Amino acid sequence: MGVAYYRADSENGGRIDDPSEDALFMLIDDLDAAGNTFVVIQPDQDDPAWFTSVAVLDDGGYEVVRRDTTRREHDVVTATDIGRIARDLTIWMAARDYPEQPTQHTSNF
Repeated sequence: MGVAYYRADSENGGRIDDPSEDALFMLIDDLDAAGNTFVVIQPDQDDPAWFTSVAVLDDGGYEVVRRDTTRREHDVVTATDIGRIARDLTIWMAARDYPEQPTQHTSNF
């Protein structure tokens, strides 16, 4: 198996390397107010430049945090649609920088 570029860790100790949109959906769907209240997704490295998290809110729904220090981004939103949260996070993470990831080159041919 290849190098994990990022990982999702839930409060209850669950971990998934390079989670797909479907895996993110399942992790968020498994959150509860008792002992698994959040999941954090970040690069698999020391002192990562970005992270995102999803936490259960007391009054229902989820708080979604996206932070990227290299791009000076810090967003906090609330949402209820797990499918949309998973999709939006997948898109957001695809635009992040990953250490040791091969550089993509484009050609004008």
